[in-house]
Amino acid sequence: MSDILIALFHRPNFLTFVIIFLWGFYIMVTRYNLVKKLVGMYLVQTSVIFFLVSISAKKGATVPILLSMTDPVEVAAYSNPLPHVLTLTAIVVGVATLGVALALCSAIYRSYGSLDEEEILKKLE
Repeated sequence: MSDILIALFHRPNFLTFVIIFLWGFYIMVTRYNLVKKLVGMYLVQTSVIFFLVSISAKKGATVPILLSMTDPVEVAAYSNPLPHVLTLTAIVVGVATLGVALALCSAIYRSYGSLDEEEILKKLE
């Protein structure tokens, strides 16, 4: 057990990822207000983006552009661009999803007069 704690304190970014992810998940599950659920969803998304950025960091790495075709390629000297591309894609998709969800919340509020999930379900019955 102490080895796990020592490993977590050597990598505080993973501990931060877990805390933000669980906090967002807790908000999504326990709150009845739809906007608060969106805040929890945004926290989960942000924690996943933070995780992608933290695992893609590499000390002493350079951009993956070959300047000379004659020199041998050292793969360990280059950083992988895929996590960064996935991170940018996740940010764009997250902003679009949040915008659509807020528009839906606005339409729900105009129709039902509330953003509380329980009140909306009572009015639907």
